[in-house]
Amino acid sequence: MIRYRIALGALTALCATLAWALPAGAQQSTTKVTTITVTAGKPAEFRFTLSKKTAPHGLIIFKITNKGIVPHDFKIAGRKTKLISPGQSNTLRVSILKAGSYPYLCTVTGHAVAGMKGVFKVT
Repeated sequence: MIRYRIALGALTALCATLAWALPAGAQQSTTKVTTITVTAGKPAEFRFTLSKKTAPHGLIIFKITNKGIVPHDFKIAGRKTKLISPGQSNTLRVSILKAGSYPYLCTVTGHAVAGMKGVFKVT
C-alpha cells in the first residue's frame, strides 16, 4: 500500500510539473496577418487600387470594394472572389507562405486586358 501511495504521489508531482512546463515551452504562432484594401473601378473603371503592393508571407486578407459601375471580381494565388456588384464588397483570405511575385486580375472577360491586373509581392 505504501508503494502505491509513493507511486501515486510521484505521478501526481510529474503531472503537475508537466502541466506547468508545457505551456511555457510551447511555441507561439508567428504567422503574420496582413489586411490589404482593394478598390475596383476607381479612379478608372478597369483598374485596381491596393492600399499596399507588398506584404510579408502569411495570411493576407484582401478587402475588395467595387466603386465602379460594372461588376468585377478579384483573383490572386489561385483564389477568387465571387462577382462583386457596384457598391458591394467582398473579402478574400489567402495564405501565401512563399516569398515571390503573385499576379492578380479581374477574371471578367476583357477586364484584365483593359488594365485590371497587377503584381503583388510577398516578402
